[in-house]
Amino acid sequence: MRVELLELAAEQDQLLTREQMLRHGMTDEMIEANVAARRWVPVFHGVYALTTGELTPHARRRAALLFVRGAATLSHSSAGALWNFPGCTDEGPVHVTVPYTSSARGCEGVVVHRSRAYRYIVADADPPVTTKVRTLVDLAAEACSPREAMRILTAGAAARRVDAAELLRELTDRPPRRYGKVLLAAANLLVDGVESTLEADFSTDVLAAHGLPTGVRQVPRIVEGRRRIEDHEWELPRGTLTARLDGWRFHANRRTAHADRQRDNAAELEGRARLTFGTEEVGDACRTAALLARRMVQLGWEGELTRCAACE
Repeated sequence: MRVELLELAAEQDQLLTREQMLRHGMTDEMIEANVAARRWVPVFHGVYALTTGELTPHARRRAALLFVRGAATLSHSSAGALWNFPGCTDEGPVHVTVPYTSSARGCEGVVVHRSRAYRYIVADADPPVTTKVRTLVDLAAEACSPREAMRILTAGAAARRVDAAELLRELTDRPPRRYGKVLLAAANLLVDGVESTLEADFSTDVLAAHGLPTGVRQVPRIVEGRRRIEDHEWELPRGTLTARLDGWRFHANRRTAHADRQRDNAAELEGRARLTFGTEEVGDACRTAALLARRMVQLGWEGELTRCAACE
């Protein structure tokens, strides 16, 4: 095998296409002989691994990109695994996106998507991969329901620190074909300070659905010399109301519990009313909204609780 072909294989994770080998002087007979001798292993049609054994996830991704002729980039769950988005693994087929006019087709193990905005969604990386923001939008757009799409977008943005303003621009400039309005609403919540799926559900199901005021999100408070954040606060005629959202996943250790007690004590000393809600209370949105409205009225709120479609 020529030196230049060996160098090319080294650049491609010990993978070569039949076209590349023929271009560098090999023949079909030579290729078939190496396959028959089990020195080379066919991965996808026209793509061969020059090593035996199971391919690494990285090599499988590279093989998929070599299989798809022309411009192509890793996308969807395959890009999600590279960006470490929650729930994304290297199991299953490799997903790639190609320009809308490409004639590329998928195969068993390779799923091909098309994009009219291809030139704008590819990150500067090797192997090529959709940008972190675009990847998150694509993952959310493949959800089984609008609510799940919102949760995927919110959880992914929080876990990988995706810039909310950048996400909002992406959804505005290049909205997905599915759940466009829902995801835009979720991105606006992120811009407004929502930082978790629990907060998003609280804002959507408890506050907005029942006509309650939004208040101020992510309010900084100094507690025993340290900066702490309260999830929601309302300045009402007879005082301040603080609402804390405690997801069990982030409040299951002694250190966090201690910090929460400190925040409770600080609120008491400052004369702030406070309510705490977890996943169970937010899941029972109508009852929680009624409780929150009752406390707001005690503090001088003159609005009225709106009944949502789920209210009994």
